[in-house]
Amino acid sequence: MDTTQFERHRAELTGYCYRMLGSGFEAEDAVQETFVRAWRTYDAARGPLRAWLFHLATNICLDMLRGPQRRARAMDLTPAAVPGADLGPPLPPERWIHPIPDSRLSPEELAVERETVRLAFVAVLQHLPPRQRAVLILRDVLKWTAAETATLLSTTVTSVNSSLQRARARLPAVEPADPKVDEDLLTRYVAAFERYDVDALVSLLAEDATMSMPPFTWWLRGREHIRAVLLASDAPCAGARLLPARANGSPAFGQYADGRAFALVVLEVADGRITGMTTYLDPGLFPFFDLPMSFDRVLRTEG
Repeated sequence: MDTTQFERHRAELTGYCYRMLGSGFEAEDAVQETFVRAWRTYDAARGPLRAWLFHLATNICLDMLRGPQRRARAMDLTPAAVPGADLGPPLPPERWIHPIPDSRLSPEELAVERETVRLAFVAVLQHLPPRQRAVLILRDVLKWTAAETATLLSTTVTSVNSSLQRARARLPAVEPADPKVDEDLLTRYVAAFERYDVDALVSLLAEDATMSMPPFTWWLRGREHIRAVLLASDAPCAGARLLPARANGSPAFGQYADGRAFALVVLEVADGRITGMTTYLDPGLFPFFDLPMSFDRVLRTEG
């Protein structure tokens, strides 16, 4: 079979596996394993290729999800901190919801189902048992029929409908984000951040905005608490530079300190204000997002 037949399903499968697993890296691993198994096992007697790929991907994700721990955001793990509180010890990477570049996802899905790849939504999905999670994603996000979902999961339509009802009942509500972010807001954010103009930066935040910094469970809620931390004398962001990216259907930025990759910042925006700032203190994400490891390289390229 021509591998191009597999590749046309890669973005959709990546989005599905990401929602299941909560990690862009693991989603790509799952899709690659799906293709390896499909290459060995698929023939026309199994039915449409797309359905077989999703069947394999589901089983791979369910295998990867065996274990007691689920991925989460900081606000799912601990109460909000206060300015001056210790960051505490970092948690290992497998405990966190990780971002995924928009470029790895289906443009059609992002246009119609952008809310379902936001960090907040992917985090609440992790509260569901894996099979309920699969049913909810297949039925409510990807719009598979109950019969199609039952065939994929080797179960009955009655079981699928029951799982979907339970999943919907258990799923916490997620605040909606703006479908289209005001570019002027992002321009002002970058200008304020790079000048380290705290008052200008805080003026862009919603009253109950949050700020978190994986891999630490420390996080803040409230504009004034965020302002107090940003004004701290040892704040590491002064002098930083930003490069734009896109993550989870949201605006994101590569943050550089002393010209070197430092963190990936993912913003949530609603009603024209920044409602969340998640700063992943992991330069290892930069290649995944096609961001250079050095800001000096950007300056040399532009020069």
